[in-house]
Amino acid sequence: MAINSRPGSGDSEDMVHTIFNTLLCAGVFILASGCQTNKPVKPNIILIVADDLGYGDTGPYGQSKIETPGIDRLAAEGMRFTRHYAGSAVCAPSRCVLMTGMHTGHSQVRGNDEWPERGDVWNYRAMIADPSLEGQRPLADSTVTIASVLRKNGYITGAVGKWGLGAPSTGGSPENQGFDFFYGYNCQRMAHTYFPTHLWRNGKREWLRNDTLAPHTGLDPGVDPADPASYEKFNLTDYAPELMFSEITGFIDSCGEKPFFLFWATPIPHLALQAPAEWIERYHEKFGDEPPYNGNEGYFPVMYPHATYAAMISYLDDQLTQLINHLKEKDLYENTVIFFTSDNGPAWSAGTDPVWFGSAGPFRGEEGYGKGSLNEGGIRVPLIVSWPGTIMPGTVTGHASAFQDLMPTICNLAGAEIPAGTDGISFVPALMGKKQEQHDYLYWEFPEYGGQQAVIIGKYKALRKGMHKGNLVFELYDLENDPRETTDISADHPEIMSRVQEIVQKEHQPSDNPRWRFPAIGE
Repeated sequence: MAINSRPGSGDSEDMVHTIFNTLLCAGVFILASGCQTNKPVKPNIILIVADDLGYGDTGPYGQSKIETPGIDRLAAEGMRFTRHYAGSAVCAPSRCVLMTGMHTGHSQVRGNDEWPERGDVWNYRAMIADPSLEGQRPLADSTVTIASVLRKNGYITGAVGKWGLGAPSTGGSPENQGFDFFYGYNCQRMAHTYFPTHLWRNGKREWLRNDTLAPHTGLDPGVDPADPASYEKFNLTDYAPELMFSEITGFIDSCGEKPFFLFWATPIPHLALQAPAEWIERYHEKFGDEPPYNGNEGYFPVMYPHATYAAMISYLDDQLTQLINHLKEKDLYENTVIFFTSDNGPAWSAGTDPVWFGSAGPFRGEEGYGKGSLNEGGIRVPLIVSWPGTIMPGTVTGHASAFQDLMPTICNLAGAEIPAGTDGISFVPALMGKKQEQHDYLYWEFPEYGGQQAVIIGKYKALRKGMHKGNLVFELYDLENDPRETTDISADHPEIMSRVQEIVQKEHQPSDNPRWRFPAIGE
């Protein structure tokens, strides 16, 4: 099937897309990066999305305290993006953009809506007793997702990890959004513990060997926070990331000779801070003793917060290494495209310390600038793409891309037609070292954390926050010279500010959900 270029692309871009997809769909030799390899018609595709992993939390992006040899190796064997953006500043809307290819001015989900009309949705024990209280407000039944497109094009589709786009027994659950297989957390709130009472397998609960310890439980009264015994109740039996990883390898093995699409939505390193003891001890030895986090900001207390945060990321890194080794053992690695990214910037509370770790890299990651913010620290995220023998090893691109681009990119790689109405541009040419079509601009809106909008035009970024308090004034930053967004230069660029207003008027469509509207602009 021929691939349609995005409307408006130039003749040279049409030619690049046509040549690449003709070769790919014909299953003949693909010349890329000076290498000549025989690629079958449809490559396997693995999309790994970490949860609250900052731009600077891994070695390829400058991290020095946390060891990530697997991610380092993935970057050395593939391409690293330096200007890649999440779909939003928190989990659910970012994942909606990822799955549908529509930015948050058009997407169904624009914030974390826990659907409280159902009842006591924040009561952990109530959710255990009544599964209809789990999950978030669902995607519509008619939603076109990456998974549904690929399944129609001969792929076996699997999702493992955290979903958050539709409660169980609704049209938004993963098995109703194009996935042949799902294992993990349906609900974001349930994922606030790594030792849950259950996970979901294809629409049914699977009970684990963990006691009912509600997320956000604190230390027992009167215990000594410097005594390791005070934290024993938080370390239970079945660690969810370990269980989920075993399902990943099982899913891959079950696909046989058929191409597969795997969405690995790991909950790591989202709060609460919990990791296997041996990994924590490794970093405790490295960092030494540190002040405990006592649970005063919500989430479980933890004796060694720095060591535990680092341990979680290294644990994920080790799982990535195991995954690659498994693909190699099954002779699948050479025909598998791996994407590694994060759903938003780093958390800044409850034991995390983005300033100490440099989690946001060259950007600001503290409260008001990391997760929950449309500042660079909240939405600039890592992206590494590997396809051995096709993508030139060790390459770096400054191409500006965002989550909405993954739908057309993955469709191109799979030989599938790109759905109409998406906001993305395929970056397959960039992966192949070819001339790449650029976005004229990128747009975000985020009705939570005070109400925010952002527009990027080239090196300039316009941002307004506090919209629910009546602020409608955009500030403007030069990201090349001011990546920490400290100096407002809007007064010096009236022509850009005028363009920003035009973009906002064009790209913002009022949400059907009253929770995600902006009263300040008359909604």
